[in-house]
Amino acid sequence: MDKEIATRWHTSHAKERPPRVSPRRFLYTLRARLDFSILPCTYISPPSSSCCAEIEREEKGKLKGFPVMELVPLSRSSISAPPINRLQRRNNLKWKQSKPSVSRKAGISCAGAKPPRNSGVSSQKSKRIENLYQKEGRRLLRLLEGLRSRASPEVCGEHYKSFAINGDVGLANIPKKVDEVAKVIIPGLPDDSGGSPISSCYWEWKPKISVHYEKSGSQNVDAPAVLFLPGFGVGSFHYEKQLEDLGCDYRVWALDFLGQGKSLPSEDPAPVDNREGNSEDNDVLWGFGEEPKPWARELVYSIDLWREQVQHFVEQVIGEPVYVVGNSLGGFVALYFAACNPQLVRGVTLLNATPFWGFLPNPLKSPGLSKFLPWSGTFPLPPIVRRLTQLVWEKISDPSSIQEVLKQVYADHSINVDKVFSHIIEITQHPAAAASFASIMFAPRGQLSFQEALSRCQVEGVPICLMYGREDPWVRPIWAFQVKLQLPEVPYYEISPAGHCPHDEVPEVINFLLRGWIKNLESQGSVPLPLLEEPDYVQYEISKELEYVKEGSRKSIKVRFLGLNSFWNLIISSLKLRLASLLKSFR
Repeated sequence: MDKEIATRWHTSHAKERPPRVSPRRFLYTLRARLDFSILPCTYISPPSSSCCAEIEREEKGKLKGFPVMELVPLSRSSISAPPINRLQRRNNLKWKQSKPSVSRKAGISCAGAKPPRNSGVSSQKSKRIENLYQKEGRRLLRLLEGLRSRASPEVCGEHYKSFAINGDVGLANIPKKVDEVAKVIIPGLPDDSGGSPISSCYWEWKPKISVHYEKSGSQNVDAPAVLFLPGFGVGSFHYEKQLEDLGCDYRVWALDFLGQGKSLPSEDPAPVDNREGNSEDNDVLWGFGEEPKPWARELVYSIDLWREQVQHFVEQVIGEPVYVVGNSLGGFVALYFAACNPQLVRGVTLLNATPFWGFLPNPLKSPGLSKFLPWSGTFPLPPIVRRLTQLVWEKISDPSSIQEVLKQVYADHSINVDKVFSHIIEITQHPAAAASFASIMFAPRGQLSFQEALSRCQVEGVPICLMYGREDPWVRPIWAFQVKLQLPEVPYYEISPAGHCPHDEVPEVINFLLRGWIKNLESQGSVPLPLLEEPDYVQYEISKELEYVKEGSRKSIKVRFLGLNSFWNLIISSLKLRLASLLKSFR
């Protein structure tokens, strides 16, 4: 009888009771209805395949679900991040099969469903708690659905602003198609007849020390000056595509560092005494003698020498502050030069800049340790260094070795690198190349580290822009992320596919971004940064596909812009890279 009464009461009150919602079903429903993935106080992980199967079984009545759900609040780390009340939306909102791991150290916690911790709670109290969670979950869903329906339908971009006031979420400008990556058509490179002509010049910096450089766009007398600095082992020829294209709008220079490119000495800095019966190998290698020439006594091909070289070149040849663009080693030198001479710099662009250079300590920073080092890159080379250099140089100057290096640093192997290859071979055949290589390898580190130079540029207010190829096997994206975390206000463009030399691999993209960045600075911010339709978009993360015509066919490159509020994306990307590296090591 009691059972019948209970059954009748349950039937009559069935409509009054709210439907049972399991925690996993609540999470799945919430994620399925929203166009963003990170709530202001909660990180909700995507449903795994097992979760989806559980929901399906639940619908068939085979599973009741947990009685209580707890949302774990998002913890904060010491890394500067957007306010906890601001919604962050990812670019790619498609479901992922893998569930992100919980990392308290990185400041990331995942929301999940947990059973009650106190198993002694009474059944009546447990039901009250369960109903409370169910009502709150339905209220949140209705609130978010209403806010989403009130969003502006005309907005089709990838950005929005959001706020949280007294726990209520407010949204505006939510895009209609969040999965769509906008395409941008950019110009290709000029043809042979349309590009700016390039002039090859020499500048005698010091007696017996001449610097080779190339210039373009001299007719643009009122245009800004742009100086390109090359990476290790190459020279000004590596910026041919920038000189021809950007020379149409700006005055452009590309410099060869001393000891590299065509800035090698024109005479032997330490000639071999042939009367001593030296081998024929020493006859064709300069700098392998016992006594240096007077002009070469203090010559060391160090980063301090290159910084001083750039400073005097800007002062004596260009004659005005410049925009400096550096790739790899050239990026480090550009930053170092800007940190020491901010009055000569209008802005610095880093193209996969190497974050360190030199193995031996700097004599000014570590005088005690430097005294114990037998040699610091000066001429003449010690006998043991000569023998070691001959063995190493024979290997690295071999054409097959050079081809292998080019395959590593260029992500797209269809790129024609014949010109670059022939220029490098020409450099390695210079009689002073081997001794110059030895001096570079044993030269001390600079007076400022990469991080110290960044900090000084930040204090001096030097504008910096980052343009990095994502597929670089040497300067991996993690190094660019560290720069962005140290200087969160600088624009960062991640280019893919592109390797260590994006200026030569995807010059159309680099030239387009450089033009836009210079226009932004010259207009004092009234012209938005490239790929940003509005100045306020600098806060967010944006992905665009840049299309251009190359050799008669269309090519598409993805560019990701990381703004001020992209710190969580940086952290997640760093964790993904570390995890991928760890998994690769176990294979």
